[in-house]
Amino acid sequence: MTAVPTKTRCLVLTQQDGRTSASIESVPIASIPNRGDVLVNVAYSSLNYKDALAVTGRGKIIRGEFPFVPGIDLAGTVVESDSRLFTPGDEVIATGWGLGESSWGGYTEYQRVRSEWLVPVPAGLDLRMAMAFGTAGLTAMLAVKSIESKGIGPSDGEVVVTGATGGVGSMAILILAGLGYAVVASTGKPDAHAYLRRLGASTIIDRGILSAGAARPLDTGSWAAAIDSVGGSTLSAILSQIKRHGVVALCGLVGGAEFESTVYPFILRGVSLVGIDSNTCPPPLRTSAWERIAGIVPSNDVLQTVRMVKLQDVSEVCEEMLAGRITGRTVVSIFGEDA
Repeated sequence: MTAVPTKTRCLVLTQQDGRTSASIESVPIASIPNRGDVLVNVAYSSLNYKDALAVTGRGKIIRGEFPFVPGIDLAGTVVESDSRLFTPGDEVIATGWGLGESSWGGYTEYQRVRSEWLVPVPAGLDLRMAMAFGTAGLTAMLAVKSIESKGIGPSDGEVVVTGATGGVGSMAILILAGLGYAVVASTGKPDAHAYLRRLGASTIIDRGILSAGAARPLDTGSWAAAIDSVGGSTLSAILSQIKRHGVVALCGLVGGAEFESTVYPFILRGVSLVGIDSNTCPPPLRTSAWERIAGIVPSNDVLQTVRMVKLQDVSEVCEEMLAGRITGRTVVSIFGEDA
């Protein structure tokens, strides 16, 4: 294996007078502040909504000290290990556990990570594919598992997915369609309808139908389940329209952190509202979710959702994401060879 260099090239955030700035810098590996027993040569990371908020400074995402390296997920190869769980040469994935929030993250060539945060790349995935899914794919898979855990299968009715062109939404549609569910995609992007149908959506609705909120506490039961990454008034509308004993998997708040509802969907229809937390998902569940992902979705279907960018392009692409101009997943090629 190639000798580990003394420095790592990374995207570094600094803050002055409340303003966040990003630049590409070369940092001594010995100065990485993370307390980790594994050193990973990072090949790919990805760009999530939370990353965009962190890089631009528009959200209170970073809880660590500046200067700071963002990126809430990574995939790469172990080059040094003091853990019995991993040895040099192992390909691994890291998502969550405060990576890119309280500890330095994936926008770097080398990162020190705790072994308990790492998951082996399952058979059927390579490093790029792992980050094509990334945090968004893991979150989507956990949401699907929560639907399955309530005994809801493809024959029970349609599943509505909000924020359908976003990372979690796109991955949720792919996974659900791969399992045979009929998917209703909610979007505000008319030019993305063909894209959503390629992913597997059978029906597409305008997001305004849901973002207007609930017309009444209990409306016509339309869907067996929902995966909602929007929250706010959209969640209110969904809860009023879920069929008896259905489930809503909630995993985002781009439409607002507060919502209005009544007890009626829960006590008259037995609807379940389940929160999806991929950040601190226990390792056994995390590993099984990744193995499930690898076995469900063909690589060609995933790659059609992916845009490859270089590390130096991250700041610009973050602005695009916050402006709503990104569709699907964005993978960051750390070495830029395939971006």
